[in-house]
Amino acid sequence: MTSVVVLPSDLLDAARQLGAQLMAHRALVATAESCTGGLIAATLTDLAGSSQWFERGFVTYSNASKHELLGVPGDTLDTHGAVSEPVARAMAEGALLRSRARLALAVTGVAGPGGGSAEKPVGTVCFGWVVGLGEAVQRIVVETRHFDGARDAVRSQTARHALLRALEIFSADFVSSAQGPG
Repeated sequence: MTSVVVLPSDLLDAARQLGAQLMAHRALVATAESCTGGLIAATLTDLAGSSQWFERGFVTYSNASKHELLGVPGDTLDTHGAVSEPVARAMAEGALLRSRARLALAVTGVAGPGGGSAEKPVGTVCFGWVVGLGEAVQRIVVETRHFDGARDAVRSQTARHALLRALEIFSADFVSSAQGPG
């Protein structure tokens, strides 16, 4: 039996908006995902023509994969845990460095229903966005959010937030760089 996944329209709208901005600037995006398990990459590539602006996606669910594929330092994982802003930042930086993207976004969190703790309850998600090219990083943004709901709701809200903030960050970076020094 085959199942069909239908992505929410607001999620696809966010992806469409980000894709349009990337196309306008001839830029590529890369994703590094843990708790969403590739949902963000799937949403982006659900759009026809996404090969013009989607470069690659990393699904790094385990700590070992975060270290091996994205270069997240083992001591960062040991000190802060996988669900932390330092790890989200390192994931985004690793995705940028290991791709030809100008924008990389990363998510790591506790989607539930288990796995939460008092310090990091279910619904805790850390995000990282990096704008640049390779080692030439122009902007880094990290933040932590808490989402309510069951596993699917947390993952969907995470993907939506990651895409909308990526659009904000990427657009702001290119508007300010196009205007030049004030």
